[in-house]
Amino acid sequence: MAIYRTAPWFQGVLLGGFCLTASVALSYGYKLTAPAIERAAKADLTASLDQVIPASLRTNDMTADTVTLDTDGGPVTVYRARKGGEVSAVAYRVIGKGYGGDIVIVMGVDRAGAILGVRVVQHSETPGLGDKVDARKTDWVKGFAGHSFANTPAAEWAVKKDGGRFDQFSGATITPRAVVKAVKEGLELFAANRARMIGDAKPAAAVPATKPRSVS
Repeated sequence: MAIYRTAPWFQGVLLGGFCLTASVALSYGYKLTAPAIERAAKADLTASLDQVIPASLRTNDMTADTVTLDTDGGPVTVYRARKGGEVSAVAYRVIGKGYGGDIVIVMGVDRAGAILGVRVVQHSETPGLGDKVDARKTDWVKGFAGHSFANTPAAEWAVKKDGGRFDQFSGATITPRAVVKAVKEGLELFAANRARMIGDAKPAAAVPATKPRSVS
């Protein structure tokens, strides 16, 4: 063995053996944990959908009833709620550009284009200031429910500091401004693609969207 250790090829073989062993271990570990990770991801998604679409509007598993819109910003997955076989509402993600980066938002919209609920599911905003958009911190984000382009004109989709209808936070205008803008664009996405979102025919592949303003 001592003779082999001095051979130029020995270190390469030894390193290769370690790499192979590590790869096999990682692959096996992933195989064992993948189902649990998938279940956790589905549970998180279901919890988010439950917050933006009332249970009274659905009798189906929304995670299994989807349609995908292709946009310039990436694919948008639309989750559809059905009651009596008819699509009663849809939910999807939109992205706002906040002070700390992307703000990931899930919003639910009924057939008429009225917001059922909005929740921020991911953000990096300043604790104590921008994080007030999180429903676990304040009820601010719940104030979007009931709004639509029918009762809130486009010009009013802004924070009050900018002449709009929605409150901002003291010392943190950028974050609520970003959320309001993202939610407005989410309604524009629905208005432009309503037929595709609520269509009864479930497409086999992604369909092109006409409003490339949101990503999943």
